[in-house]
Amino acid sequence: MISFLNDYSEGAHPKVLQRLINTNMQQETGYGTDNFTTEATAKIKATLDCPEAKVCFLTGGTQTNQIVIDAMLQSYQGVIAADTGHVNLHEAGAIEFTGHKVLALPGKDGKLAAQTVDTYIKDFYDDDNCQQMVFPGMVYISYPTEYGTLYSKEELTDLATVCHQHHLTLYIDGARLGYGLVSPEADLTIKDIAQLADVFYIGGTKIGALCGEAVVFTKNNEPEHFYSFVKQHGALLAKGRLNSLQFLELFSDNLYFDISQHAVDLALKLKQGFLDKGYQLYLDSPTNQQFFIVDNQKVQELSEQVLFTRWEKYDETHTVLRFVTSWATPSEDVERLLELV
Repeated sequence: MISFLNDYSEGAHPKVLQRLINTNMQQETGYGTDNFTTEATAKIKATLDCPEAKVCFLTGGTQTNQIVIDAMLQSYQGVIAADTGHVNLHEAGAIEFTGHKVLALPGKDGKLAAQTVDTYIKDFYDDDNCQQMVFPGMVYISYPTEYGTLYSKEELTDLATVCHQHHLTLYIDGARLGYGLVSPEADLTIKDIAQLADVFYIGGTKIGALCGEAVVFTKNNEPEHFYSFVKQHGALLAKGRLNSLQFLELFSDNLYFDISQHAVDLALKLKQGFLDKGYQLYLDSPTNQQFFIVDNQKVQELSEQVLFTRWEKYDETHTVLRFVTSWATPSEDVERLLELV
């Protein structure tokens, strides 16, 4: 079997593992007070050109979303997200579990438009019953989106402007951030992300780390006693070095972006191969997630030799399939997949 199931099937990039091995017996203090965390934080702040940033290393995406959203919202507030957003569909109600509602709005190709948010906020406050409703306090988006699509710099700037006009926090889920930033269609840089977002996270779990996400508060806006929130959610590692050390390696010698480029290059080769063979795109993704409409008989044939995700039913005879490349995908696997289709 060859796998295009997800971008976290392998362990970690060999350089990350080697850094863990090389420092294994070095004694460090705990809970993020170690030297590795200090060094990794400095590297990330320098990369972002954001000296005022506050960085916190957590372990997984759902954990990160739940903690950040819970910490930054008041008890009576909810978070706006696209209807296809990860926090709305694929986190088992983790946000609602904290007492905050996900306020899902219609998106297009996984993206949430500034005008959609602006209209929603204005309509909310025009409602005489708004005091009895869940107040919007944050806007959550993913970059890339759950469909691999990208916000342009203009789209993200417009969204940030609307958020700031209405005093909403703009939070970007960057689980696949590297795969988005290196796409040939991206016109955003990581510095742009840091400038436009109030808080975002740099995904490691899906891009070369064993585990780990780096949360960045960009405007001196880290919630008071944030680490108490982390502790209350059971997410404060005694061995805080585990996550930060991996980011220290990922942000050395451009590794994070180089391995992201590998995944995107193969994904675009895969996409072109499917198109050349007459397959139809479900939508046009420029990143490491590719979506195709495939005849159900062919789906069954492929499933005997390839791991992929049946994303959704297209019609009675076709299914939307998702194929994902990663930092670790061998080019030979892409060639094999194209032979099979």
